[in-house]
Amino acid sequence: MGAGAWGTALAKVLADAGNNVTLWVRRPELADEINASHRNANYLDVALPESIRATSDYAEALSDACTVLLAVPSQTLRANLEQWKGHIGPDTTLVSLAKGIELDSLMRMSQVIAQVTGADPARIAVVTGPNLASEIGQEQPAATVVACSDSGRAVALQRALATGYFRPYTNADVIGAEVGGACKNVIALASGMAAGVGLGENTAAAIITRGLAEIMRLGIALGAKPATLAGLAGIGDLVATCTSPHSRNRSFGERLGKGGTMQAALDATGGHVAEGVTSCRSVLALASSYDVEMPLTEAVHRVCHRGLSVDEAVALLLGRSTKPE
Repeated sequence: MGAGAWGTALAKVLADAGNNVTLWVRRPELADEINASHRNANYLDVALPESIRATSDYAEALSDACTVLLAVPSQTLRANLEQWKGHIGPDTTLVSLAKGIELDSLMRMSQVIAQVTGADPARIAVVTGPNLASEIGQEQPAATVVACSDSGRAVALQRALATGYFRPYTNADVIGAEVGGACKNVIALASGMAAGVGLGENTAAAIITRGLAEIMRLGIALGAKPATLAGLAGIGDLVATCTSPHSRNRSFGERLGKGGTMQAALDATGGHVAEGVTSCRSVLALASSYDVEMPLTEAVHRVCHRGLSVDEAVALLLGRSTKPE
């Protein structure tokens, strides 16, 4: 459900693994284009398996689906699910692909899914990891985490996603998987900002490492397992997003670091919103409610929403009182 870059990439993975795949798209003309050309040129311009069927009718897409992958942006998930919930089967596995914390409720995506649909949390899974859609579309080797408290569903989803180029690992820690995915976009903005002002590899390494430290502080406060955040869903996803030129969040941060405005950064990414811009608000609010210190996240928030310059943010971070690691 959702034909952005990531939704399209996973539709391809599922079809390559031998599954029957229906891809729901918002616009009927895009559905026609995908069905005719077997490409989604605006989001992920690779050849798609001919077995993928696109539709703009959500009732048609959801009917008889045994697994529903939710690939809409995190802040639109609730509104979409309100429309879709009456068409979702009573034992369908619901899979969150969005990485974020909902702004108003400060809920993780799996919590939003459970609240709106009334589904037992054991029916809800999360797919997350160092998975840049463009590389997966090109069938470059990648690994991911399938997190679900029901081990049977996790293994079924793992088998459905396993291909020669995409390797899923199961994990029961849904909280850790979601916290890692939501927070890393914010740290990637910081990485991009640092690169934009011309800072080098030492700074990049410090941001990734200290970024992981604050993600782990929040995750542990919420009940995540440290090992999850030391794996693909945590450090793996963080490294990919903080270092790749294909990362929308890093690219967005880099534009800001070079002195661009928020609007100019938006224009440069083709109007695609970097999730971290919204996530920094909800992640920071969630951290505050648990009394967790997240200085990098706070600095990004000030740059994106409070008019602080990147240079001022760097000075602010370096001016903090010294402490043990």
